Amino acid sequence: MFPGLPDFFIHIDRTIPLMTETYGLFVYAIFFTMILFETGVIITPFLPGDSLLFVAGMVASFGSLNVIWLVFTFLVAGIAGDCLNYWIGNHIGLRVLQKRFPSIVRKKYISRTYGFFERYGGKTIFFARFIPLLRTFAPFLAGVVSMDYRRFIFFNIAGAIIWSILLTMAGYYLGSIPIIRDNLSLIITLFIILTVISIIVFAVGLIKAIADGSSD
Repeated sequence: MFPGLPDFFIHIDRTIPLMTETYGLFVYAIFFTMILFETGVIITPFLPGDSLLFVAGMVASFGSLNVIWLVFTFLVAGIAGDCLNYWIGNHIGLRVLQKRFPSIVRKKYISRTYGFFERYGGKTIFFARFIPLLRTFAPFLAGVVSMDYRRFIFFNIAGAIIWSILLTMAGYYLGSIPIIRDNLSLIITLFIILTVISIIVFAVGLIKAIADGSSD
């Protein structure tokens, strides 16, 4: 029996090898689903992303997984997740946000967000791929303001290619180094800290936006 969800994140260096041993080839489908939800559904940004790629790459270095299939799985899942999030934002995002947060989702804020994505949307989609939480919310907001889809797809694919290759191969090559392998729990903790920091920064920005919106 697998440990609870918090333990899964904290001890992902042990749970991923366990999943691989238990589910065999089906573990690729599990990884695909996890990344699809982590990048594609705004209510599940807490799922492992960077740490999953790194640890899975390390497990592949032991011969338990095929690193090429891993990169392909994470690449396709990352692209599909961003596309899913874009269309969720595009079709239902604005309506839901206006209903839930009427004080901050005003026409002038939507106009500002639209202008931001018109100017920096490509860079935002690309670099958000490497930042926990923003990786989930950026494509959603891009959909809300109807960012040009062809431009979105280009930067979505470009970011996913580099992200999936960089982190998976980092785990594959660095995971065999004794000092990295022996301190993997510390590395996973750093991934978690980065995620928490991202959440705090995002929450502070949201609270500030609400406060500013209320004062207008």
